[in-house]
Amino acid sequence: MASTVFATVGSTRFDKLVNAISSPALLQLLHSLGYTQLIIQHGKSPIATDDLTITTTTNTGIQVETYDYKPSLREDMERANLIISHAGSGSILEALRLNKKLIVVVNEDLMDNHQLEL
Repeated sequence: MASTVFATVGSTRFDKLVNAISSPALLQLLHSLGYTQLIIQHGKSPIATDDLTITTTTNTGIQVETYDYKPSLREDMERANLIISHAGSGSILEALRLNKKLIVVVNEDLMDNHQLEL
């Protein structure tokens, strides 16, 4: 059974998070922690596809799936063992409802930086 990380940036751009999540260093770290699959919902952020395509297995041994949007993220959140999320209230509350391990990253580039309030 795959050990899955799901990363979401929500509906806006969060290039710094997408770049960090898709970096070879993080992929190697996830692999060393026993994760075998990474799903990235990248929203409006571009994603480098040199090593990552729609679904691929990287040279780190991690299967990576990327997409911009889906009508619902619930299925991906349900199958994840770890969720890395922007600090949007909907994503945070859903991860907590599902009792998932959660890493929250504030998008400091947003106007008024409202995510810090959470």
